[in-house]
Amino acid sequence: MDLDNQDNLPLNGEEQPKEQLIRVTGMYKDWFLDYASYVILERAVPAVEDGFKPVHRRIMHSMKDLDDGRYNKVANIVGHTMQYHPHGDASIGDAMVQIGQKDLLIDAQGNWGNILTGDRAAAPRYIEARLSKFALEVLFNPKLTEWQLSYDGRKKEPVNLPVRFPLLLAQGAEGIAVGLSTRILPHNFMELIDASIKHLKGKSFKLFPDFPTAGEADVTDYNDGMRGGRVRIRAKISQYDKNTLAITEIPYGTTTTTLIESILKANDKGKIKIKKIEDNTAENVEILIYLPPNISPDKTIDALYAFTTCENSISPLGCVIIDNKPVFLGVTEILKRSTDHTLSLLKQDLEIRLDEFEEQWHFASLERIFIENRIYRDIEEQETWEGVIKAIDEGLKPHIGHLKRAITEEDIVRLTEIRIKRISKFDIDKAQQKIEALEEEIAKVKHHLDHLVDYAVSYFERLKKEYGAGKERKTDLRLFDDIEASKVAMRNTKLYVNRNEGFIGTSLKKDEFVTDCSDIDDIIVFTGDGKMMVTKVDAKTFVGKDIIHVAVFKKKDKRTIYNLVYRDGKNGSSYIKRFAVTSITRDREYDVTQGKKDSKILYFSANPNGEAEVVTVYLRQVGSIKKLRFEVDFADMLIKGRNVKGNIVTKYAVKKIELKEEGVSTLKPRRIWFDDSVKRLNVDERGELLGEFKGEDRLLIITQNGVAKTIKPELTTRFDDEIIVLEKWVPKKPISAIYWEAEKEKYYVKRFLIENPDKDELFIGDHEKSFLELVSTDYIPQAELVFTKARGKDQRANEVVNLEEFISVKGIKALGNQLTTEKLKQINLLDPVPYEPEVVPTEELEVKDEETVESNTPNLAEGEIRKSSQGESQTKLFDE
Repeated sequence: MDLDNQDNLPLNGEEQPKEQLIRVTGMYKDWFLDYASYVILERAVPAVEDGFKPVHRRIMHSMKDLDDGRYNKVANIVGHTMQYHPHGDASIGDAMVQIGQKDLLIDAQGNWGNILTGDRAAAPRYIEARLSKFALEVLFNPKLTEWQLSYDGRKKEPVNLPVRFPLLLAQGAEGIAVGLSTRILPHNFMELIDASIKHLKGKSFKLFPDFPTAGEADVTDYNDGMRGGRVRIRAKISQYDKNTLAITEIPYGTTTTTLIESILKANDKGKIKIKKIEDNTAENVEILIYLPPNISPDKTIDALYAFTTCENSISPLGCVIIDNKPVFLGVTEILKRSTDHTLSLLKQDLEIRLDEFEEQWHFASLERIFIENRIYRDIEEQETWEGVIKAIDEGLKPHIGHLKRAITEEDIVRLTEIRIKRISKFDIDKAQQKIEALEEEIAKVKHHLDHLVDYAVSYFERLKKEYGAGKERKTDLRLFDDIEASKVAMRNTKLYVNRNEGFIGTSLKKDEFVTDCSDIDDIIVFTGDGKMMVTKVDAKTFVGKDIIHVAVFKKKDKRTIYNLVYRDGKNGSSYIKRFAVTSITRDREYDVTQGKKDSKILYFSANPNGEAEVVTVYLRQVGSIKKLRFEVDFADMLIKGRNVKGNIVTKYAVKKIELKEEGVSTLKPRRIWFDDSVKRLNVDERGELLGEFKGEDRLLIITQNGVAKTIKPELTTRFDDEIIVLEKWVPKKPISAIYWEAEKEKYYVKRFLIENPDKDELFIGDHEKSFLELVSTDYIPQAELVFTKARGKDQRANEVVNLEEFISVKGIKALGNQLTTEKLKQINLLDPVPYEPEVVPTEELEVKDEETVESNTPNLAEGEIRKSSQGESQTKLFDE
């Protein structure tokens, strides 16, 4: 039997039909390719020449067809566009609203929706539109337009509009096609013109997005708008008052509605904590967020960026149609192509105008010759049309030597069409003036053609002058600081511990409460046998029995120092050590002892600012031990690595260890910098060094509106552009200010100290027109007064005022002394007088540095603690 063909064996005496595999090819394959090509070329991706998708181009062409200077109903424009666009009225209406909301090409009237709130436009029958003056100037020129038949062959439509402006980058474009997409972000009108001018002049330029919703953008990774780039965008959030935040600008791609929904969702999940939210948006965005008492506004702002759509990320992708093919380009190349195309169109326009002027000059010259030399009389005796043409041709020949081209029969026919009335009223002088005016125009056009780049530059400059009003940049470009979600998440859950059984978690509500935490925190745990672990917050996690310490773990935290004494093995010596935990592998078990069996922690403390306490060690009475109690000061120990063995406390059995005296920090003061690019404090040596700060030190802040305050230097604090003084606060150092008192219309000087460090103090007049002229925190500042020249008097010489001598230190609410009775032109702050403040010696603790030591630290005598030997290398741990 042929097993290979057994499927075809007879069944009941009949042969079974063979199965046939039919491949679906041909028209299905072609149809899909045709569909994909159609979507890419005719629907989703804009052309690089004019920046339009077909639907937008057809809308503009229809509006030009209907243009009579008056508004048209949008429904009428949509219906007219359907003669060119083979799709429904809804898609055309939506596309038209998108153009109108960009406020560049369409002069809109009525309710066109709101890009800020997401409200839709009214129905097309209720709203009206006409082309803007800008659109009429840069979009249309029938003489430069290439035409094609519309989809039904009844009309002609432009292949591309002769756009003489980088419109694609000004409006941006988004589209999803078959197998590809495009997302070109909008750019600033003025900056595009400036970039075009730079390109024409052969200079380099850079372009960055500018969004109609304003907000803030970090374009560090923009990558010229190409694949792989990224733009981070944020809402503009400020502190309205002590317990209120105000959102006044929103990220591109969001609306106030979606933004508020994301905030409420984050609040419901416990990521942020708000009391209520109000949307007062009308013409401008105003969302007020009310915070509960004791909630940090700065931390809440960071949390809004971390957990809501107040911060988004956009990935641009510059895909355009070139020669009927999709091509990926960066915004620099798109602008260069657009500018070069504009230059080409301007050249074509000049050449057309030159031809027209030369034709006008040619016929005006012929007309003058024809009438001035009475050649029209030569045709009176002619009986045939050919004779008329020949007579005129013969009559013109003696007078045409200066013409720029030969005379054609068409020229002669035009001469025969001149009316007798016009011949009778012909004025030779006016005719000559017209010819001369045409010659001037011809010379001007030729000059522009010879200096085409200069002509294009002046064209762009005119566009900027005529249409640039109100088109300044809306989106602020700045660097964003990276916000760690774990640091700004609200503590929305509670952590519990069962020390004996070794469980921690948020569901152990019957056990011991540890702390509030967030559901994205890490937790650090120490157990009595010397094990340490860091694990994620969860409902219930086993970490090891005999838990002695549980806390929220802060990554890269160099200031939390752990002090401990442990017994090495069952009967081994006791050791003392101090260390920080800065980096770990989550859920991995670490030994803080030497790992011997039956090792035990005898004393443990966690110190958030490196405190070093004094403890009393009690020994067991074994043999002939004489000294059963002695004290150990952790301040005598260096801060070392987590794995070091430590220094010997005693080789005898320890009965117990008790705390005798609370300690103070042994860490160096933190060195803090201010990074102006992101307006944040840091300890990473970025920006300007503000100084070294101990626990009680504060920052002095003075703003342009005349408010002075001090704050603790928290790294989460946000600063705005109004700050004019930011430095370490010296409480006894006076602040000097010169301000304009609007009620008295005079300049005043005052010197004062901060009286209430925890309160914002206004130190200038509260009149709305009062303003701060200058402020100084120098001990002896000097100001130069430049006087206004009085009428009929000599110019008074500039005067230098020593402010320390001018006025004594008074209260912050004092008015101060009048600066001068003369009118001032300018006040300049000069270099201060040198001053050496008195240095009061203070007794300071010795600052400890981290030291890397061998694990086999030598034994010490009973009760003795000493530092590691000189041969061991030392490295600093806390430079900040």
